[in-house]
Amino acid sequence: VQVVESGGGLVQPGGSLRLSCAASVSLFLEVMGWYRRAPGKERELVATITQGGRTNYADSVKGRFTISRADAVMYLQMNSLKPEDTAVYYCNILSGSATYWGQGTQVTVSS
Repeated sequence: VQVVESGGGLVQPGGSLRLSCAASVSLFLEVMGWYRRAPGKERELVATITQGGRTNYADSVKGRFTISRADAVMYLQMNSLKPEDTAVYYCNILSGSATYWGQGTQVTVSS
């Protein structure tokens, strides 16, 4: 199973990006989520969404980021980006007893 992220890049402060994530095979997508690791820091939760559509956000991104899913694709709409949002963003999928991670996509917020 491959988990593929896309949509990262370089953006100025205040800008927006949308990340996407999809699995290479059909899975029961129990919980999908985004995590990030900033330089010199541990990986942290950004947002999760359950199969039923329940969402959860880190306090640092509430009101700026929106997680959603359509069919088997998960999205993270990131608005009002700040330099401290710079990190590698990872997609995570929980399917039964299995956990899958993507390779990560770099998001850099800089002027």
